[in-house]
Amino acid sequence: MNSTKSSNRITIATLLVALGIIYGDIGTSPLYVLKAIVGDKPIDTLLIYGGVSCIFWTLLLQTTIKYIVITLMADNQGEGGVFSLYALVKRYGKGLVIPTILGATTLLADGIITPPISVASAVEGLELVAPGLPTVPIVTAILSFLFFFQRFGTQRVGFAFGPMMLVWFSMLFTLGMVQLIHYPAILKALSPHYAYELLTKYPQGFWLLGAVFLATTGAEALYSDLGHCGRANIRITWALVKTCLITNYLGQAAWLVTQGGTHLEGRNPFYEIMPSWFLIPGVLIATAAAIIASQALISGSYTLISEAMSLNFWPRVAVRQPTDLKGQIYIPSVNTILWVGCIMMILYFQNSTHMEAAYGFSITVAMLMTTILLCYFLLFIKKWHWAWVTLFIVVFGSIELSFFITNVAKIKERWMFLFFELLIFLVMYIWFFARKINNRFVKFVELGKYTQLINELSEDDAIPKFATHLIYLTKANSRQQIEEKVIKSIFSKKPKRADVYWFLHINYTDEPYTLTYDVTELLDDKVIKVNIHMGFRVQPRTELFFKKIVQELVAQKQLNLHIRPDGSTKYNAEPDFKFIIIEKFLSVENEFALREGLLLNGYFLLKKLAQHDDKAFGLEKSDVIVEQVPLVYNPVQALELTKTGHEVYEKRK
Repeated sequence: MNSTKSSNRITIATLLVALGIIYGDIGTSPLYVLKAIVGDKPIDTLLIYGGVSCIFWTLLLQTTIKYIVITLMADNQGEGGVFSLYALVKRYGKGLVIPTILGATTLLADGIITPPISVASAVEGLELVAPGLPTVPIVTAILSFLFFFQRFGTQRVGFAFGPMMLVWFSMLFTLGMVQLIHYPAILKALSPHYAYELLTKYPQGFWLLGAVFLATTGAEALYSDLGHCGRANIRITWALVKTCLITNYLGQAAWLVTQGGTHLEGRNPFYEIMPSWFLIPGVLIATAAAIIASQALISGSYTLISEAMSLNFWPRVAVRQPTDLKGQIYIPSVNTILWVGCIMMILYFQNSTHMEAAYGFSITVAMLMTTILLCYFLLFIKKWHWAWVTLFIVVFGSIELSFFITNVAKIKERWMFLFFELLIFLVMYIWFFARKINNRFVKFVELGKYTQLINELSEDDAIPKFATHLIYLTKANSRQQIEEKVIKSIFSKKPKRADVYWFLHINYTDEPYTLTYDVTELLDDKVIKVNIHMGFRVQPRTELFFKKIVQELVAQKQLNLHIRPDGSTKYNAEPDFKFIIIEKFLSVENEFALREGLLLNGYFLLKKLAQHDDKAFGLEKSDVIVEQVPLVYNPVQALELTKTGHEVYEKRK
């Protein structure tokens, strides 16, 4: 599949898809941004004009220039996101692993704050119709239903997302324009002068950037969704979305200016600018938009973890494909984690106002990490002059660092959130670096040295036949090499006699949807090496792929497999395939330093909790044998045993 070409088509349908998938997070920001900026402060002209000016220039600089114009250039075969960007630039710097882990951690953590704040902000509009209405149970029920629905896929309702978001943005524009007509002077707020005045002259004006940042939180998710819609569709629809957002912010600001000298006292300017007769339809439309925003973020979290597994940043977990739609996946464990996190957030904070303080920190970190990775992309791949790259990192690094500082100041109100992020970070860190240590102890040998011995074993009728086709999964990239433990598995103790020995290597590529293979025959019809090249977004179905390869080789009459028995009989038409997986366990002989001990013990604990290799690789249990071998990383050096007591045995005469 050429995903780049297909996603870059521009039609009415693709533009609607972009509206439905890309802009949920950033598109629902008007529900809470100006309310967060004003807070409990008295409403005055400097606060409102300066707040809207900061929003406008943030959307222009951070969202439009950094993400829409520059970051969207960093596509990996049409795919975006922190892991796709890492796959592009990882060969240019060993230290890029930590920024990648931090970026992925904070983006995943955003999945437990965006759904509750978006849905809560929408549902709270009902309080204007029914004062005192308990909104927490309603929000909890909506979120629970949303996560329960994930297992069935979103193919059936997904087609409605685009038109629904078009209604939402049309509503934003209309509501804002009505207020603008009544108070057109608010257009002056677009001048950067007012943003400067707010940040330098308003009491604690700089710290308001934490609330201003809420207007651009969806920009990072926008880049992650690049593969769903394509660069051209995102850039075209952003012109419409940005116009609607700015118009609505200006409309809310126009209403606020007319309230000068008073306090909001819990009111939300987003709902205050609605006509009273439109409140219930407006709340329903806002709730639908919030649900769509949440759905997009949940689906993005599944994709993020799927990529993390392929790039060895996350333990293997069960992945389901609920529909026939390409790329739509469901990960039960991630769904459970996000659901529990979202429910805890709404129960802890109770309303959207309290959650506003907890929002923003994660995304500022994610944006900073993207900036770091993007500098490598611009310098080494796009070949920008170092002066332009320096300017890029100074401008956007300064902006994001300012947002980061103001969000760190709110850390006391989001301490429970940090435990979630720390847990995700540790899982990724331990899994990635412990695998590095583990791989250092993989010894490879030349397969050619053993082909004659393998042939003799295969022809030795004194040894009971183990399988017709014996398949070993191997990490060896080279066609001529194999792990030493595989050779030991074949020959040690009870030798494994087979008609054909296959050595199967899964090579995860830096491209998203690669699915190719090559075959090397090391001994005629006896020892065969197969490499399957698999993109990091392809779901591993190794047994299915392997059997398909064998069928093609037989059909094409290659390797003489078509004239060899495959193990099938008149009683069973299935070929006799047996897959061998060799797993390591941590030997008791080890004596660890602190870091290595924590890493390796954590790694093997995660392996126990993770999906078993047979399921992870897509193998049928009935066709798989798992063998255990010890990992001796650092054996005990000083082992002293002292004999005590007297001889208790005497030599019999």
